[in-house]
Amino acid sequence: MLRCLKEFRIRGVKTNIQFLENVLTHPQFVEGSYDTNFVDENNDLFVFQKPLDRGTKLLAYIAETTVNGYANVGVQTKPDFGPLNMPKYVKGEMPSGTKQILDSKGPEGLAKWLQEQKEVLFTDTTFRDAHQSLFATRLRTADMLRVIEPTAAKLPNLFSFECWGGATFDVAYRFLYESPWDRLVQFREKVPNILFQMLLRGANAVGYTSYPDNVVKEFIRLAAKNGIDVFRIFDSLNSLDNMLLSIETVRSCNKVAEAALCYTGDILDPSRDKYNLNYYVTMAKELEKAGANIIAIKDMAGLLKPEAAYQLVSALKDAVDLPIHLHTHEGSGNAIYTCGRAIDAGVDIVDTALSSMSSGTSQPSGNSLYYALTGNPRQPKLDIDAMNELSRYWETVRPYYKAADQTELFPNPEVYVHEMPGGQYTNLKQQSAALGLLERWEEIKTMYHTVSMMFGDLIKVTPSSKIVGDMALFMVQNNLTEEDIYEKGDTLSFPNSVIEFFEGKIGVPYQNFPETLQKIILKGKTPVLGRPGDTLAPVDFRKVKDELEALGAPTTEEAVSSYCLYPKVFTDWVKFIDQYGDVSVLDTPTFFFGLTPGEEVNVEIEPGKILVIRLIHIGAANDEGIRTVSFELNGLPREIDLKDKNVKATGISRKKADKSNPGEIAATLSGSVVKIFVEKGQRVAKGDPLVVTEAMKMETTIVSPLSGIVAQVHVGPASRIESGDCLLEIDINSQVAMK
Repeated sequence: MLRCLKEFRIRGVKTNIQFLENVLTHPQFVEGSYDTNFVDENNDLFVFQKPLDRGTKLLAYIAETTVNGYANVGVQTKPDFGPLNMPKYVKGEMPSGTKQILDSKGPEGLAKWLQEQKEVLFTDTTFRDAHQSLFATRLRTADMLRVIEPTAAKLPNLFSFECWGGATFDVAYRFLYESPWDRLVQFREKVPNILFQMLLRGANAVGYTSYPDNVVKEFIRLAAKNGIDVFRIFDSLNSLDNMLLSIETVRSCNKVAEAALCYTGDILDPSRDKYNLNYYVTMAKELEKAGANIIAIKDMAGLLKPEAAYQLVSALKDAVDLPIHLHTHEGSGNAIYTCGRAIDAGVDIVDTALSSMSSGTSQPSGNSLYYALTGNPRQPKLDIDAMNELSRYWETVRPYYKAADQTELFPNPEVYVHEMPGGQYTNLKQQSAALGLLERWEEIKTMYHTVSMMFGDLIKVTPSSKIVGDMALFMVQNNLTEEDIYEKGDTLSFPNSVIEFFEGKIGVPYQNFPETLQKIILKGKTPVLGRPGDTLAPVDFRKVKDELEALGAPTTEEAVSSYCLYPKVFTDWVKFIDQYGDVSVLDTPTFFFGLTPGEEVNVEIEPGKILVIRLIHIGAANDEGIRTVSFELNGLPREIDLKDKNVKATGISRKKADKSNPGEIAATLSGSVVKIFVEKGQRVAKGDPLVVTEAMKMETTIVSPLSGIVAQVHVGPASRIESGDCLLEIDINSQVAMK
């Protein structure tokens, strides 16, 4: 009877079903010890849990995606996908691997073991940086879980899976609507034998700004607790001060601190002498003294040329008594050769990806590098047939991600010119498309390098690379040149990330900020002195937990940590889950494309519980743009009404700002309004904040270019705006009456 009640669905009227369920499950009723006062004496019978209603929520998501498209991609025709090419099941126990070496020998013992190996070891990046570089980090957990266990079983001699951190953390919440913590736990359950490696941005953790020290320490502790073994720690400005806390915390967790040198420029070019060979050798020695277990060369843009790799690895092997780990990208087409020369010089580990997830802006193909090392005594002990088999699986998965897969189909040595990191290239291209700037992509690439040099030949890796990208988009969108920045800078509202950079909120770059530009950007603000973390007060985790509880959000340690790092992203995710439920249970084609009329899918919402969903019909839009989407859910008809965002609105287009009138305040980028600081009739002074706008993760605080009175406000919070829209008007005539 209880099962019948749980499966019974009545819509539109209230029922006593939950009361009856409470009766049937009450201990007194089960034991038969109740009497005629049973209902009167047990008020808990009337305490009803909020129904999960998972089926309706999933239907709402599928309807939304079918009618309006996924996220910022829009409506797409759903292709006919072929079957997945699954690897064969591996019988027997999971073979031991590097995880067992770390657990038995500790970090120092693992480092010594690495130096004793004749063969070079591979780290596989398929589960993190490969897809971050190829299709903007959009790879879903389900597609990785399907194959991570056989990968560990078939390739137990890998050094590590690079599978977490970097952009995967916020993208999981922001675009995939998944918990990155759940992903890590599920990975660890499947893989007991291989080290898990993550990318940690030092004092920036997995975010884009500096965080209080206790937030960084707590994040590292939780990452270690949930399965991370190797922390690749870097700072976007190569500042040791911003890495020390992370190194010490990782060591205190008895995990591996792999400290990275971020490579930029060209040590072979005498005209680019800011970051020469001596610079990197000196930094490596400092990292060894700081407690690093491994030294990583983080060549995030693929700028390390083959001969430079040989010279750099040789010099580091002479300078420090630690294993050397090379990370590079294949954008130029030279990465296999670069890895080969690094291996000749004695590098201990190299990052590669399975062949069908390699190349382009990703890592070099591990399959190809294995074959390239044929006859070389340092060829790794890997099963190449298994590598090819696993690559065939990813070959059939990649078409799912066609909308986000912006990989160029050819090597592009222009990376040596624009110097854009591989992990940023596809993300910035996506941002450009969302802002309507895709046709100006070549200008954006050129501007990217221009901005980098304006900022003092900056090391470009998250978050500094995002700052350069934000400024490049800002300048191209507003048709600004380098000369314009110096001539008109006092009237421009720069992206918040750029202002915070010149304030020193992520640290001070090597050889300091360009002084003139810093003054223009800051407009009189005083920059932060010293390490940013020293100026940030500790976060009260108990208070954060209370805030989450008040929001009805999860209150686990991991949830608290996520909220500290990304408060808006995390709360938006909580709201999404409340509206649509756990969409991670959907297959990837349905998640990205929705359903076509007549299509049916089986969705396992928990072990043994399957929903059968069929799309029957999509109704015509009414005058308000509302469509009725008809489904069958487990054979019963269900309908979802939603707004078709593609139906043209009948509203009047927003006024454009007159560029010749400084009092008409224009939107600098297409996006939305986050906050308005002023109201009609309010007096403002030059430099006062007026409006905060947001465009693809880039916030801009627009400040008043003059003093006067706010005559009109044309937008409100959450208003959609286009570049050049007039947001508000300021009258410089102080005699204007306030209404």
